[in-house]
Amino acid sequence: MSTIEILSLGGAGVAAGVINAIAGGGTLVTFPMLLLFGTPPVVANATSTVALVIGTAGSMFGYRRHLESVKPRLSTFLPVSILGGFIGSVLLTQTSDKTFSRMIPFLILFATVLFLAQGFVRRQVRFEANPEGSDGRVRLFGTILFQLGVAIYGGYFGAGIGILMLASLGIIGLHDIHEMNTLKTVLGSAINLVAAGWFIVAGLIHWPKACVMTVGALAGYYLGSHYAQRIPQKYVRTIITVIGFVLSAVAFYKEFLS
Repeated sequence: MSTIEILSLGGAGVAAGVINAIAGGGTLVTFPMLLLFGTPPVVANATSTVALVIGTAGSMFGYRRHLESVKPRLSTFLPVSILGGFIGSVLLTQTSDKTFSRMIPFLILFATVLFLAQGFVRRQVRFEANPEGSDGRVRLFGTILFQLGVAIYGGYFGAGIGILMLASLGIIGLHDIHEMNTLKTVLGSAINLVAAGWFIVAGLIHWPKACVMTVGALAGYYLGSHYAQRIPQKYVRTIITVIGFVLSAVAFYKEFLS
């Protein structure tokens, strides 16, 4: 690799780590950068997944003080995340990226709008008033199914799964954005870890590029998770919303206008 390629891939790793630590969607930085330097699409997707999942350690460390408070939720959402991640990664090795990639802009936009409107939606369904009642249990079951779908998507491509998870976690009644980010980070890590393992077994990783991006992602994940917790929650929510709309606009442009 040339010096320019090393610096570009490393910089993309840093940017993706910061974005993933705050909201999710870093794949839309690393994946196009790998394509730019001639990496085949499926290999680029797999390489990006491996680089970002290893870098998640930096984000996990940054959110370590919130891990205890989200443990009860992990027993609910972790098994379906692992299952979905495996299904999605197998699908990637068996099918083309084309159809699924065209869905990405719509998924990110939908998740961003849902995240922005989650308070209004909770009030409309009166979930906050009776979170343990039958309606609450039905919505929790629906969120588990939704998480399975997110995990399948995450194993297949993964861009925007953080925003999708933040939206669904908000709908079931979670309020603390930092706890939501912690849970999102752990579940996203599980999804990507399963996918990365399958991609490694399938021999789809460009290891030199993955290593360069991993170094950058480690720094980006830590910086994003560390400094996000110093910002008031309302500003973090605004940042997440802006990131979501920007990512969806970029994805729409790349898929339909470029």
